Amino acid sequence: MTVHFIGAGPGAPDLLTLRGRDLIAACPVCLYAGSLVPEAVLAHCPEGTRIINTASMDLDAIIAEVQNAHTAGKDIARLHSGDLSVWSAMGEQLRRLKALDIPFTVTPGVPSFAAAAAALGAELTLPGVAQSVVLTRTPGRASSMPASETLQNFAATGATLAIHLSIGNVAQVVLDLTPAYGADCPVAVIYRASWSDERIQRATLETVEQVLDPDIKRTALILVGPALEASDFAESCLYAADYDRRYRPQSAESPWVGWSHGDD
Repeated sequence: MTVHFIGAGPGAPDLLTLRGRDLIAACPVCLYAGSLVPEAVLAHCPEGTRIINTASMDLDAIIAEVQNAHTAGKDIARLHSGDLSVWSAMGEQLRRLKALDIPFTVTPGVPSFAAAAAALGAELTLPGVAQSVVLTRTPGRASSMPASETLQNFAATGATLAIHLSIGNVAQVVLDLTPAYGADCPVAVIYRASWSDERIQRATLETVEQVLDPDIKRTALILVGPALEASDFAESCLYAADYDRRYRPQSAESPWVGWSHGDD
């Protein structure tokens, strides 16, 4: 018996990996975070699957369901929204499973920041503008922030910021970021990226509080940084005609001449 942790993606039911789909289809028990995982994903469950919405359950109750399935020798599909590597609460579940000697696997999913960037039709790392994306959040009831992980510190890098779980703290976000980025820095708020009711609101740090729909209170990502609106950035060397690379040597003296896929 194995617990398969599966990233169910940002919302659109077809933004699910083939591996994730196949694991769901093979498990007789499915635990899913019903507040964020669309029910359409559950269509992949085989007939007769025991399907459990964990939205109202605490950690002890979730682990109890896992133990029951383990005793019965039944594999579990454990679905979380987005990707499991950030803000999934998977870590505390894995700690319990390790202590109970219950095997598990982890299948990644499409993260919300990637779905948000796709909705914008934007690359978040542009040459000469930004080459880093910081995934962060503001303090909340569920989790505090380490003292060094402040928006001010991240803003000092000039990176593109993907600020999660913070739509209720927009005023503080603006206050923290404006000194480093400037009032005219582009901002995009993406509500329910990839869902059928997805909405995008573009603004600047100066205007975002005024234009933001007050009905957007959750499941929205805030992207901030010059890369969101930059148009005069340099082109990457990767596709430059004179760039010497293993697949496109530029001279007989190139270290890549004679290289092949079978070389070490």
